[in-house]
Amino acid sequence: MKRKIKKWALRLSVTGLLIAVLLLIIILNPVLTYANKTEHASFTIYHQKPIDSLLYVKLDEAAVLLQKSEFYNNKLKLDICLNDGSLYPTLIRKLRGRAFAWGFYDKVVLQGKMNEKGNYLELNGYKWNLIQLLAHEMTHCVQYDKLGLWKSKPIASIPNWKWEGYAEFIARQNQDQTDLIRNIDRLEQAPKDSWEISFEDGTISPREYYNYWLQVQYCLVVKQMTYDQLLKDKKSETDIKKEMTSWYRSIKQKATLSGTRRT
Repeated sequence: MKRKIKKWALRLSVTGLLIAVLLLIIILNPVLTYANKTEHASFTIYHQKPIDSLLYVKLDEAAVLLQKSEFYNNKLKLDICLNDGSLYPTLIRKLRGRAFAWGFYDKVVLQGKMNEKGNYLELNGYKWNLIQLLAHEMTHCVQYDKLGLWKSKPIASIPNWKWEGYAEFIARQNQDQTDLIRNIDRLEQAPKDSWEISFEDGTISPREYYNYWLQVQYCLVVKQMTYDQLLKDKKSETDIKKEMTSWYRSIKQKATLSGTRRT
């Protein structure tokens, strides 16, 4: 009986290992689940349906944003996996969870419905700026490329605000998003119970990610830290948030006093 149990345990272990290897092969090789692939600049786009030429423009603009990262590598080639009928995005969603998109290793996997003309990707009624979403997920690929698998999330214990906040910082470069005071104002004015923070173009950022972004923006712009320094810094998210809030209140108070004197 013990021998049979050991035999079945071994078979199950081997079967589990084979399934894991098969999944890994599929994840690393999207071409196995897509009908088409198209090369554009440093991107390989995997798709089922014909590509709207506007997507090339969005990818190029996202690539320009990516150059602002200190981890930028112009030799890095990225796979862009579209959600247009392939089983690949579904597989990634089963493994990683539901999201607008996932960026890992050298892959950006879109999960929502893309609208190139409107420059957004929609999921559950919410719209994320398409160029910025691409740049956000590409930044994760740059993080993996620079830090390596073992020093990247989810293996490394990097706080979410440093990991996701940096991706938002690199991506959120619209004219109405570069001023930290204005960004905090937007947060202060948003409904306290809202899941999202809305932008002027009708797209959103999840409130959690928005907070992460502001904290990274404060560290990199106001404190003039590098991202590498931020990763090594021991201050907690709470401490940074307190610092930023104190800095913001001070600026607003000075502006109020200045306005009062002019009056």
